[in-house]
Amino acid sequence: MTPGLVMVGRPERLYQATLEVLSDIQADKLTAEDVLAEVTRQLLLLREEQLLRTEGISNQLRTSEGVTLSAETIVTLIEQHLKCPNSSRLPVLVVAAAYKAAEEHLKEHVLPLTPHNAADRRTGALGDLQICLLGDSRITTVYEMKTRRVTPSDLEIALQKVASLGHRIDKYIFITTEEITPQVHQYAISLYKRTGGIEFAILDCISFIRHFLHLFHHLRNNFLDIYQQLLLEEPESSVRQELKEAFLALRLAAVSSNGIGGDEGN
Repeated sequence: MTPGLVMVGRPERLYQATLEVLSDIQADKLTAEDVLAEVTRQLLLLREEQLLRTEGISNQLRTSEGVTLSAETIVTLIEQHLKCPNSSRLPVLVVAAAYKAAEEHLKEHVLPLTPHNAADRRTGALGDLQICLLGDSRITTVYEMKTRRVTPSDLEIALQKVASLGHRIDKYIFITTEEITPQVHQYAISLYKRTGGIEFAILDCISFIRHFLHLFHHLRNNFLDIYQQLLLEEPESSVRQELKEAFLALRLAAVSSNGIGGDEGN
């Protein structure tokens, strides 16, 4: 590996600089120990800088505790966040936050989330979210998230996963951020008879959360707090730092311009 080697990746300058550093180590211009120490130092500084930015916005939001947002303002906030780059993990967090906020009312709970990039076949999961009744470990509902159109092939894969389970589930639901075609919608409906009573459905992500927030209107700010917590707890490999900061900034802007205080928003 020499500085002239062409490596594919972005940003391009980072890869070129890495080759130059490795070349300098090989030429004894730098020691591997010094390079490792400096890389570690820079990563720690970057982490501290990110934490300070996140904490700064979070502190501003804490001063707004008691300020409530309307359901439609929250829908707009989530919609804006979903439109940010590299947001494929967010629909999982949206639905998980909804279930966690309404857990006592639904008498259902979400099983721990699997890593974002882990294949279902490796984790043994039936989908991105698995729902059980409270006090029971048997899966009753499965959610699979797509940031593209759902296809008949997706439904066939879901059928195979369901068939591998030792018991019957109630529902297998796809959540998508793209258009739902009538043909695929009808195909999903037809699977109820084919499976002997398992509901398959395809729902739009924004429509899902809009209905939830109006159905459980008094839980809307709980939902937002839980979504924020889940978001900030996600590792960098699942949700990039700029996506976390984007949500905090969007929420702060929404609170500043659309929030009302006290019990008026309940």
